[in-house]
Amino acid sequence: MYSTISYDLIDGVAVITLNRPEVMNALSSALRAELLAAILRARAEARVIVLTGAGRAFCSGQDLLDVDLETLDLEAVLNAEYVPLIRAITESPVPVISAVNGAAAGAGANLALAADVVIAAESAAFIQAFTRIGLVPDAGGSFWLPRQIGMARAMGAMLFADRISAAQAAAWGMIYEAVPDADFATHWRKRAQALSQGPTVAYLGVKTALRASFGNDLEAQLALEARLQGEAGATADFREGVAAFLEKRAAKFRGA
Repeated sequence: MYSTISYDLIDGVAVITLNRPEVMNALSSALRAELLAAILRARAEARVIVLTGAGRAFCSGQDLLDVDLETLDLEAVLNAEYVPLIRAITESPVPVISAVNGAAAGAGANLALAADVVIAAESAAFIQAFTRIGLVPDAGGSFWLPRQIGMARAMGAMLFADRISAAQAAAWGMIYEAVPDADFATHWRKRAQALSQGPTVAYLGVKTALRASFGNDLEAQLALEARLQGEAGATADFREGVAAFLEKRAAKFRGA
């Protein structure tokens, strides 16, 4: 069904693997199309989505051999192919984890950072490589980085195109966790499984509230919290969570 990615759905966890290891999972037009289709599919049938890469890299960014530089219209490509992809991730009704197994560069770095949670192997690195080829950051990078690590660090990372190790990214707040390589696969699968068993309406509320908070004043955010809490409080998951707490047992959430 897919030629540039693989898709596996097990126990509510959809694992989407970028599968062009011979080119460090560079983003060809075909890969972008398949990735978008897979994310939309996973949004409909999974309780959590994991994005990861095959081989030694997560994603090296745009495949420069996949374009004709004489006729290339980057603005058109971004609007037609990258913007829908990033929006499919950020607007997912279920949590999205980026399991960054290796280098994430250029648009590949920003694809990873679009996820709700980023877990990286300690050997992984993030590189805002755009200026190395005379371009500016895209795929949402200029949005994520200043919010995650502050203007000074974001500016330096993008101007110098420095390699930022997973450990440094975690220390700065760019990602959630940097995990020893030997434990990486087991760890992100455990994290994904935990989310797949959780209260999905509450998770969507968390995502909605946090993503809106940068554009809201306090009154708007308080009103949003109240609305989202009303929605969560009307679910069977809330009733199950309270019952489990009172009965001193693990909750069995159903996602409604």
